[in-house]
Amino acid sequence: MSMQQNTIKSNQPRKNRKRVGRGDSSGYGSYSGRGMKGQNSRSGGGVRPGFEGGQQPMIKRLPSLRGFTNVFKKQFNVVNLDRIIEKFPEGGDVDTNALVGAGVIRDDSSPTKILGRGTVTVSFNISANKFTRSAKEKIEAAGGSAKVLD
Repeated sequence: MSMQQNTIKSNQPRKNRKRVGRGDSSGYGSYSGRGMKGQNSRSGGGVRPGFEGGQQPMIKRLPSLRGFTNVFKKQFNVVNLDRIIEKFPEGGDVDTNALVGAGVIRDDSSPTKILGRGTVTVSFNISANKFTRSAKEKIEAAGGSAKVLD
């Protein structure tokens, strides 16, 4: 037996569309599923999206909450070179633990980024999660090293 177009059947169930206003025995007669009276029972009735019955709508009550917050954003402890020079004037090895001990940053739970404000005259071996290009250049020009932690 060959397949013919008139014998092909879909495997999706077919649902009859709702035919309102076709008699009481249909289940959608008389008021056609719209209830009895009111704005939504009338033809052309209904309210626009966001309308709250005359009450000040949510979209106008909360104008400050527009936009969005990126939940994946990383917060960095940012430290400028001049703060490091101020706390470690003789140079040497500086890492996040040393910065916490000197009171430059509060804790090392967030990654640390070194920014390039200030002039470096002594040699530093700084370990941090990120460096700006200017900070790295200044550290290496003074004979130090900038080690990026993972």
